[in-house]
Amino acid sequence: MGHTENAVEQRLRKRVEALGGLCLKFTSSRSGVPDRIVILQGRTIFVELKAPNRLPSNLQKVRIAQMRAAGADVRLIASKEAVDEFLNEFIST
Repeated sequence: MGHTENAVEQRLRKRVEALGGLCLKFTSSRSGVPDRIVILQGRTIFVELKAPNRLPSNLQKVRIAQMRAAGADVRLIASKEAVDEFLNEFIST
């Protein structure tokens, strides 16, 4: 595959925008939060992006668990193919 995290992020942004959504860079005063916020079809999803075969740091795992426990939809996406699988949730068949 050989995708970089940046390539995965670009694909996510372009595909979300093509579907009429927003893919916002998420910056926070707290470390370990996900990279992006996707707002699409009335849903808000936090997305942590990684290059293939890369894992979240321990702090990122803690933040993701905290956010999920509070009711947030948080996804880990680590390839261009995973971007497509994620966005298939929004495409009517």
